[in-house]
Amino acid sequence: MRLQSKGLLVLVGAGLIACPVAADFTSTIDPTSNRGNWKGWGVSLAWWGKIFGTRDDLADIFFTRNSVSFSGSTLPGLGLNVVRYNAGASGSNSYNGSSMASNNILPSRKIDGYWINWGSSDPTSSSWNWSLDPNQRAMLTKAKSRGANYFELFSNSPMWWMCQNHNPAGAKGGGENIQSWNIANHAVYLATIAKYAQTNWGITFTSVEPFNEPSSNWWTDTNNQEGSFFSIATQKTVISNLRTELNNRGLQSTLVAASDENTYDIATSTWNSFDSTTRNNIGRINVHGYQDTGGRRDLLYNAAQSAGREIWNSEYGDSDATGKLLAQDLLMDFNWLHPTAWTYWQAIDVSGWGLIVGDLEGNTLSSVAKKYFVLAHFTRHIREGMRILDTGNNNVAAAYDSANQKLIIVAANFDSTQYINFDLSKFSRYPSSGTLIPRWSTHMGSSENYATYSDTFMSGTKFWSNFDQNVVQTFEVSGVSL
Repeated sequence: MRLQSKGLLVLVGAGLIACPVAADFTSTIDPTSNRGNWKGWGVSLAWWGKIFGTRDDLADIFFTRNSVSFSGSTLPGLGLNVVRYNAGASGSNSYNGSSMASNNILPSRKIDGYWINWGSSDPTSSSWNWSLDPNQRAMLTKAKSRGANYFELFSNSPMWWMCQNHNPAGAKGGGENIQSWNIANHAVYLATIAKYAQTNWGITFTSVEPFNEPSSNWWTDTNNQEGSFFSIATQKTVISNLRTELNNRGLQSTLVAASDENTYDIATSTWNSFDSTTRNNIGRINVHGYQDTGGRRDLLYNAAQSAGREIWNSEYGDSDATGKLLAQDLLMDFNWLHPTAWTYWQAIDVSGWGLIVGDLEGNTLSSVAKKYFVLAHFTRHIREGMRILDTGNNNVAAAYDSANQKLIIVAANFDSTQYINFDLSKFSRYPSSGTLIPRWSTHMGSSENYATYSDTFMSGTKFWSNFDQNVVQTFEVSGVSL
């Protein structure tokens, strides 16, 4: 249905003329709503951090909002502030005649673990090697120095020597791979890294996630990356052990996050499978966004709300280089999942998946994907501490900056060209007619990457913009009070 908005003003050339504007829909922002205070935007460091972790230009691109020169162009920095550091599971050493068994894990995905053998749990002993994984750790430090303030330690697999087949890619034919006598050691390993990082790296992990898509059945010994299946029963044990081990090291404020399931639906099923004790040990629900536009985000949100837990979309990636799928999924997350943080998987990856296209095995970088600029609309404008508001439409997200009395709106159009109205009538204060509303635009199908415009103005309680197909736009409205 087309909604007719009468008597609005449209910018034509250099002047304003009065005429009716046909709006395909009007988004009425609800100032009474509160979907949580935004924590931030992030990225996982493994695997690209292992290869490119010493590069300052990449640290500036991902962890500042500066204008950064890269490959002959200038990029708007994404300003990420959430960093996920991978506790490796691989190793090239041998111990008592045993060594890691895998010929398929790609070199960039083989993350060295610090607990190199089972001889001792003492982190000062020769069973631990803290000099490993220098590049991922370097990018972790660079991110912090540029303002990153949320750090998560996560695991893709137990250490190779904790696995039944000594293969951190998975069990033969799938199934659980951790040795029963090492279930407790997996928690010891992660808690020890968290404590060591606090003492020696100046990094306090906000949370520790002991699993990566643990209920999925594709973790087999033929995989080209680390991964491990955990049954619900084992997940419960690990979560309990990890909470105890963190507490024993004085890390009571470090949350246990779980369970990083691949989809929203699996995450809901896993959460519902936990007893009250396990749920009490989990400080935050993590989920991956690989269900794209499918799945019941709302059911996971309802479960989290009932338990008083926040949700993080802790890993997202897709193969669409245009950014269209990313924008669709992100906007659906804002409207149905209501996470308080959102993190991308591989910032540098092959064409389609990477924000910057690169070959991790060949240690080369090439172009910047269009999806980089699409993501910039969200990361550069919806910032930590803002209150997420309801917008009444799946293609619109809104956040309120109380410190600066500013309303942020990010909206996209994936259909034929249309006008979209934004109605602020429910706010107690909004700009007067004629006030300029700064606008940013990215066209997914043209050369427009992240353009700024001064052509949008308030008219009464509304402002509007014309959206071509596959366009994302951001508006910053100052002088707004809830």
